[in-house]
Amino acid sequence: QVQLVESGGGLVQPGGSLRLSCVASGSIIFRIYSMGWYRQVPGKQRELVAAIGSGGSLNYVDSVKGRFTISRDNAKNTVYLQMNSLKSEDTAVYYCNSDSRTVQAMWPWGQGTQVTVSS
Repeated sequence: QVQLVESGGGLVQPGGSLRLSCVASGSIIFRIYSMGWYRQVPGKQRELVAAIGSGGSLNYVDSVKGRFTISRDNAKNTVYLQMNSLKSEDTAVYYCNSDSRTVQAMWPWGQGTQVTVSS
């Protein structure tokens, strides 16, 4: 069973930055998985905002391009999301999981980490 634990969220003013982390534990060969960061606001579907392939390829949804950067440390089974120039519309609960665009299995969702962008 794979467990995902997200951290690093908080309250930040517009224009500020946060760095999210997600650690995957359990029976997993982390380095072979494409990983993604997702976000969800109440009443809306969870949205994939950034993905990183096993070989390091990067993909972003248009709304975060140029502001968010996804990275990974396979030695630590960890994926990161550096978020800069935050906007109020980035407010959401952020989750990580395997990349839903692939045929990889997805794992049980973690608790997520709340990001609130407000003055």
